[in-house]
Amino acid sequence: MTSTEDLHARYKAVLPDFLAPLHAEPVSIDRGEGSYVWDHEDNQYLDWFGGVLTTMVGHSIPEIVDAVQAQAAKVMHTSTLYLSEPMIAFAEEVAAVSGIPDARVFFTASGTEANDAAVMMANQYRGSNEILAMRNSYHGRSYSAQAITAQRSWSVASMSGLNVNFVQGGYRLRSPFRDLDDEAYTQACVADLVQIIDMATAGNVAALIAEPIQGVGGFATPPDGFFGAIGKELANREILFISDEVQTGWGRTGEHFWGYQAHGIVPDMLTFAKGVGNGITLAGVVGRADIMNSINVLSFSTFGGNPLSVAAGRATLKYVQEHNLQDNAHHMGKRLTERLSPVIDQTDWIAELRGKGLMQALEMVHPGGIEPNAAAAGSLLDACKDRGLLVGKGGLYGNVIRMAPMLAITEEELDEGIDALIDAINALS
Repeated sequence: MTSTEDLHARYKAVLPDFLAPLHAEPVSIDRGEGSYVWDHEDNQYLDWFGGVLTTMVGHSIPEIVDAVQAQAAKVMHTSTLYLSEPMIAFAEEVAAVSGIPDARVFFTASGTEANDAAVMMANQYRGSNEILAMRNSYHGRSYSAQAITAQRSWSVASMSGLNVNFVQGGYRLRSPFRDLDDEAYTQACVADLVQIIDMATAGNVAALIAEPIQGVGGFATPPDGFFGAIGKELANREILFISDEVQTGWGRTGEHFWGYQAHGIVPDMLTFAKGVGNGITLAGVVGRADIMNSINVLSFSTFGGNPLSVAAGRATLKYVQEHNLQDNAHHMGKRLTERLSPVIDQTDWIAELRGKGLMQALEMVHPGGIEPNAAAAGSLLDACKDRGLLVGKGGLYGNVIRMAPMLAITEEELDEGIDALIDAINALS
């Protein structure tokens, strides 16, 4: 019988050293159902991370499993070189919910590839390799995605064909503008954007790419309307706006279906991945037709729009819509905030609770200031696991606990997780 200990030994023996399990004592996952997973010793955990916000609705949802099994029995692969009804139907559905007028959809196999494609299209459309990105951002693992990522711990190299400049974004706790109110903070960041464009670029910038809420960056959340104000300056210079919705899409923030909708702006392109397949590899770009059609060389995608993947995507989107999971994320998110806020206010080693809906985070610091405390985050991560709750970790300094419960989580399951988290915080305090 396979054990967690055996799996860990095999993991270390065959996978590269840059990969490592999340916990000091790793968790194996053998099976899942709804909001729960079980390891190989049959220990049960409440899953508040979903394999990094990727199992979005819940584990083993019958409607999604049935859709995948039915498609697997028909055909599992075609590529974009052939007419595939599931791929075309899902593209129509994604275009319809995107909010982008006259939209076109290009499917990829990962968020990294989606961001690569979006930046390439922006470069081609604008005739420029100049890109703006946000400080504290994360956009993927390829050379071009690393070039637009502003987190040293994740950046292997910045070598690429892009000329990138980074502007002030939503990570307010460590911003030089952190003491300003929402409006003044936004205007200070807009002023920084203008100065960067005027001083650090050649004046022909292709696009700004930004996450409405920074995922790996620790769920850093700007004031509502932030990107609308940024967008006015971009429009003045015909600079495109790409919204990286890999973690914020499909209703997770509760208030809106997409993260960009909190800001009074419609992006020229948006990228999606992770939760849309509820665990199956699926990603893509949605954009204005004139931008997407600017690619004038032969191209196709081997795995983009894979029939098995889009079957999962169609079933997931249908489940989210028919069960009103965006509304559930909104209400459960409010309950999460209301119950945790008093505890955080009394805990001097947690700087803040931030985020929206079922995408919230805690940042650990040394008492008396905002010096990052990665050790405290690691201790809280493991203390939660010991109480049957799986959460994630992230942030620029590895000092942030990320919470992303399933969108279909019930009130009872949410309270179970909150109780475990509060007990872990109290024990460490």
